[in-house]
Amino acid sequence: MMTQLNRQFLLAQRPVGLPSRDTFSYVESPLGEPGPGEILVKNLYLSLDPAMRGWMNDAKSYIPPVRLGEVMRALGVGQVIASQHPDFAVGEHVNGGLGIQDYFLGEPKGFYKVDPSRAPLPLYLSALGMTGMTAYFALLDVGAPQAGETVVISGAAGAVGSIAGQIAKLKGCRVIGIAGGAKKCALLIDELGFDGVIDYKNEDLNVALKRECPKGVDVFFDNVGGDILDAVLSRLAPKARVIICGAISQYNNKEAVKGPANYLSLLVNRARMEGFVVLDYAPQFAEAAKEMGGWLASGQLKSKEDIVAGLQTFPETLLKLFSGENFGKLVLKVD
Repeated sequence: MMTQLNRQFLLAQRPVGLPSRDTFSYVESPLGEPGPGEILVKNLYLSLDPAMRGWMNDAKSYIPPVRLGEVMRALGVGQVIASQHPDFAVGEHVNGGLGIQDYFLGEPKGFYKVDPSRAPLPLYLSALGMTGMTAYFALLDVGAPQAGETVVISGAAGAVGSIAGQIAKLKGCRVIGIAGGAKKCALLIDELGFDGVIDYKNEDLNVALKRECPKGVDVFFDNVGGDILDAVLSRLAPKARVIICGAISQYNNKEAVKGPANYLSLLVNRARMEGFVVLDYAPQFAEAAKEMGGWLASGQLKSKEDIVAGLQTFPETLLKLFSGENFGKLVLKVD
């Protein structure tokens, strides 16, 4: 009998600037059997997220970095094909840290079951997964938007931004999305119901912010950082809330991160800026997923997935996040 092989991408070096194929080593390892308390999962879909860039750095963060020689960390959904764990049966589908590989073998720490009959599996990585939870809690808990307020979202056509904007609309806010290119801006207005858009690639950000936010910005949901953060800080309304969800413009810097030059606007407007990590809200995920599931079922919330097939394409597909090529949630389909 032939030994089943597991294709894996391991972290080979810590990248300076953008990661590339050389950042990873591709290996094919023989597949083992689960020991006591372990499960073997056939990976079906893997989540590609900007946070992965931070996990490659050997720096103090909210979770430890991926070690060199270790399978690249990634969330995913898959099907249990062998189990020595009392809570997970063969045939069940799970969501967890599966890694960039064909199969996960190990203890299912933090894994939970998902039901493919209730929603397509990729949805458990977007609106019903960590992406949706990020949009939900960052906006509602940190941003605390009130009906009638103006909410501005950077990276608005991305995975988190597109969902956060729709939730803000559901809460009765006026929502302005910042995105790059006419296609993404059209998607925000025509499909997702945003009230206004700013194409940062093709118009002056400061002029556009004045046009779209004449009374200022009450809540800024920032996924980008850098110059866009500076521009929005100059338009804050009194008592504004700035949510620091991410800063994708800064993740591949070879120099120091560019901090906000306009931060005194926080003082003048008695505003606040707060960082956000979704893992803090883990005990409330199930509750939020129920509400999100209801919105999806009723058509009040749309989830967009950008699905790329082929485990082998991982290094190049990951880069779509940093060039802004992806529409919605970037998912790798394991073939």
